[in-house]
This record gives sequence, C-alpha cells and structure tokens, in this order.
Amino acid sequence: MREKRNRSLLNEDWLAFWLAILFFAVSLLNFADINVFGWIVSVKEWTELGKAISSVSARDIPGFVSLLLTYLFLLAVMSIGAFLLGANVIRFAIGFTIVFWISFACWLLGHNAYIAATDAKKVGIGWSLKLTGEAGFIIALFVGLLIGNFFPKLSNFIREALKPEFYIKTAIGLMGAFLGIKSAQAFQLASAVLFRGLCAIIEAYLIYWALVYLIARRWFKFTREWSAPLASGISICGVSAAIATAGAIKARPVVPIMVSSLVVIFAVIELIILPFFAQQFLWREPMVAGAWMGLAVKTDGAAFASGAITDALIRAKAETELGIKYDSGWILMAASTTKLFIDIFISILTFILAIIWTTKIESKPGEKVPTSEIWKRFPKFVLAYAISFTVMLLIAIPITAKITPVENEIKSSKNK
Repeated sequence: MREKRNRSLLNEDWLAFWLAILFFAVSLLNFADINVFGWIVSVKEWTELGKAISSVSARDIPGFVSLLLTYLFLLAVMSIGAFLLGANVIRFAIGFTIVFWISFACWLLGHNAYIAATDAKKVGIGWSLKLTGEAGFIIALFVGLLIGNFFPKLSNFIREALKPEFYIKTAIGLMGAFLGIKSAQAFQLASAVLFRGLCAIIEAYLIYWALVYLIARRWFKFTREWSAPLASGISICGVSAAIATAGAIKARPVVPIMVSSLVVIFAVIELIILPFFAQQFLWREPMVAGAWMGLAVKTDGAAFASGAITDALIRAKAETELGIKYDSGWILMAASTTKLFIDIFISILTFILAIIWTTKIESKPGEKVPTSEIWKRFPKFVLAYAISFTVMLLIAIPITAKITPVENEIKSSKNK
C-alpha cells in the first residue's frame, strides 16, 4: 500500500506540483530582503551581442556567469526530477544540456533588435520586424520542426529530456503567484480574467464539445470511439484531453494517437498565425485576444507561447499606434487562466464519460465507476497554481494598499 502511494506522489503531475511549491516558497524570502534568484539570467533587446544578457537583479554578476549558473541550477533540479520520474538521468542530463542551449540561442536571437525592437529609432537602427523578444518562441518552433524532421538521430538522442508537459505544468504552478501580484495591483481587471476563465468552461464543454461530437457523428459518420476523443481534442485541451477521454471510454490506442497527432499539427499552425491575427484585429481588445489564445490554441505549451507572443505584439502595436503602454503580462494571464480553467474540468468530463460509457453505451453487469476516479484524473499541478495565487494575493494586498495612497498623493500634488 505504501509503495503504491509513493508512486502516485512521484508521477509527473505531483512532481510539477511539489517543484512549483518549492520554488514559490523559496522566492518568498524576497519579502525578507533576501534576493534568492537575483542571479538568474535575463535577456534584453540587443544590437551588440556582448550586451544582450545580464542577471535579473544581481548587478555584480557578469551576464555569462549568470547564464552558466542558471543552466547548472536547472540541470541539477530537472535531473533530480527526471530521476524521480524514472528516467535515465545521464541521458536526460545530456539531452537537457542540448535542449537548454538550443532554446536559449533561439531566445537570444529573438531579442535581436532587428527582429524584436518595436521602435527602431530608440535603439539606433533603421528598421525592425517589430516582433518583440517573444519572436524567440517562433524561432524555437521552427528549429524544433527542423530537428524533428531532418535530424531524427539527434531527436531520438535528446528524447529523454523532451518533457514539455512537465516543464509547462511546473511553470503554470508558478504563474499563480504572478496572477496574485497582478490581482493585488488591479483586482477589478484580475476579476475579469478569472470570469473569462469561467466562461471558457461553459464554451468548451457545453458548446464546443457537444458541437464537434455532433458534427463528427452526423456529418462525418464517425463512431463514438472516434468522436468523443476528437471532440475533446478539438474543443478542450488537445493532447491531454484526447488521451484522457480515450482512456475513459476505453478506446483503442490508435485513436488518441491519431487525434493527438492532428491536434499538434494544428497547434503549430495556430501558434504561428493566430497571434498576428489578434494583433491585427483585436489589438484594441487585449483581454479578448488573450482569452482567444487560451481557448483556441490547443496543447498547453502552444497556448502559453501564443499568449506570450500576443501579449508582446499587441502591446507593441498599441504603443506605436496610440501611444498607449499596456502593462505587460495581462494578455498572457488571460490566455493562461482561460486554458487552465479548461484543463481543470478534464477530470470531471472524463469521469462523466466513463459513467455514460459503462452504464449506457457499453454497460456491463455489476461494473461501476468509483467517485475517486475524479481525484485520480484531476490535474494535481493546478493546486500549485491555486496555492501560489492565494498566498501571493494575501501577501500583496496589504503592501499595495499602503503604496496606493502614496501614489495618489503624488498625483494630486502634481495636479496642484
């Protein structure tokens, strides 16, 4: 019994939860004036490569040293995680090293001023693509496609380190703290973000899922075995939802594999195209644009990347066209919160489908679905998001309450 419990605590979901909670707890030392992560590398727009990187806040640390420390820290932490997940640690460490440096190179290239600068004159250049630093996501996407399709040996060699779900789930847990700070600064706007997430649940599960399932059954004549995972993959959360749904209805392994492949292909296309559509048509409605990314782009990684790109593109256009400087992060928060709220209900959907399939469609005498199945399928990393959000909100509200009157006094004195 103890061995079974230990295994359940060391799966990907639980590991992401504990890792996010650990990082968050250590970061709280900043409130005691202990800058724990000030040495982490930061990248800024550059025309001279030597000035591209620096530490986040520890000014006495050279940029390259900060980069090296960041790599070694992540390598150590993620290798421990890989060990707990049962991976080959040596292969993981080698693969992670390759993935890290390729990813950082893409991120660094994306911050080149000719690619990223929203105002070319400010950085002393004649032109720029105005894609912002988030262009690094797009570059990384193309590099990944290039390696996956034309360098299969390299792709297989680093496969042990390719754990995007694990990385993303850990990042989501930490993102709750970011939303907590934002909520304390602008609670009304944060409430709108959370409300949009709740609306996404209704849209994805009660409207889109039912619509896709109906079209698949009536127009394309798919069987229930194919229609249900397809509806989940298209309307909810891509790969995760398709796999969970297939498991709930006990579909053949080929079904979630095929559906997931289709979802990933379209997610890549959406990641490249939709942020630019949002910049063109929704730049005056930034929160709507963010929520659209979270609702439309399938797979968590693509949704968060598209949210970050949309955030940067719309802020750049608003500043260029109207001189308005949107606060960074809100559009990304709208995308990530929308996606997260949809993810949370995957467990409930699969539980309901399991009941329907066992009692109505493929009913077997005496077979019942235990209510514990909901907890079993619930994405545990979401708890880290909720905890970090709540704790940071409670800490930040008193601080912002003290700061706000001072800001008002400054504004009123200026008016006088």
